[in-house]
Amino acid sequence: MPDSSFGLLILVIVLAIGFGVVNGFNDAANAIAAAIGTRALSPRNAIIVAVIANFAGAATGTAVAHTIGKGILIQEVISYPTLIAALASIIVWGTLATKAGLPISIHHGFIAGLAAAGMAAAGSAAVVWSVMQRVLAAVVIAPTLGFIGGFIIMLGIYWSFRNIAPDRMRRLFSRGQFLSTAFMAYSHGKNDGQMPIGVITMALVIYYNDVGIWDRLSLLNPDLWWVIVISAAAISSGMAMGGWRVIKTVGMRMTSLRPVHGFATHVAAASVIETASHFGVPVSTTHCVSTSVMGVGATHRFSAVRWSLASNIVTAWILTFPICGALGYLFTLLLKLVF
Repeated sequence: MPDSSFGLLILVIVLAIGFGVVNGFNDAANAIAAAIGTRALSPRNAIIVAVIANFAGAATGTAVAHTIGKGILIQEVISYPTLIAALASIIVWGTLATKAGLPISIHHGFIAGLAAAGMAAAGSAAVVWSVMQRVLAAVVIAPTLGFIGGFIIMLGIYWSFRNIAPDRMRRLFSRGQFLSTAFMAYSHGKNDGQMPIGVITMALVIYYNDVGIWDRLSLLNPDLWWVIVISAAAISSGMAMGGWRVIKTVGMRMTSLRPVHGFATHVAAASVIETASHFGVPVSTTHCVSTSVMGVGATHRFSAVRWSLASNIVTAWILTFPICGALGYLFTLLLKLVF
C-alpha cells in the first residue's frame, strides 16, 4: 500500500516537470539554432516544428529513461532526498547557464548530480560504475562523432552538388532544413526527453515500492501513460519558450552558417543521438550539435570556426560535472538534516 509520503511524491513530480522545462529551454538551441541562424525558418516556424517533433520523440521509446532510472544508482539508494538533490542541482546550474548563453548538457548535469547524491547518501558503492563508464565514454565519443559526421556530410554534399548553382542550393537546403530540424528535435526528445520520464518513474517506484512499474511503463498503459505525456509536454514547453541567448551562441556566433550547413549539422548530430537512444545511452544533444557545427564550419576553412568561443563552450561542458556533482552532494547533506 502507498505510504504517507504523497507530498514528497508530488514535490519530485513538480521538480521533474521543472527539470524538463529547463532542459527544453536550454536545449532549444540544439533543435532550431541552425535553422534560425541560416534564416531557412523563421523563429516562430522553427519553434512550432521543433515542439511537435520533440514531443513525438519524448513520447516514443523508453530505453534512455530505463538507463537513467535503473542504471546510475543501485535500487536501495534511490530515495526522495537523492532525487530532489539531483533535480535541484541541475535546475540551478541549467538556469544559470541558459542566462549566460552557454549550451550545456542538462543530461550529464543531472547524472552527475544523481551520482553525487547517491555517494553522499551511501558512499561510492551506491553508483553503478559500469553504467557510469558508458556515460562518461559517451561524453568523448558522441561529440567526436558529431564533429566527424558534420565534416564528412558537408564534404559529401559539396561533392554531390558541385555542379548545382548556388541559388538553387540555397533554395533546396532551405526546404531541407524543415525536415532536418524536425529530425533533430525528434532525436532530442528521444534522448533528453526521457529524463523526466525516468525521474517520475523512480519516484513512483519508491512510493508504491514496486519495481515492476518499469516493465509496465508505456504510452499504452492506462495507469502510466500520463508519466510520458506530462514529461514530453514539459520539455516541449521549455523548448517553446526558447533559450534565445543559447540560440545566438550556437546558430550565429560560433561560425557563419548557410542552409546547406544547417542541414548537414542537424543530420550529423541527430544521427548520432538517434543511434545512442536506440541503445539506451544518454548522450548530450548539446555536445553533438555544437561539435557538428564546428565540423561543418571547418570544411570551409579551419579559421571559420570561432575557436575561442568553442573553448568557452567546452569549458562549460567540463564544469557541468563537478558543479552539479558538488551541488547534488551538498543538497543531499542538507536534506539529511530534514529527513
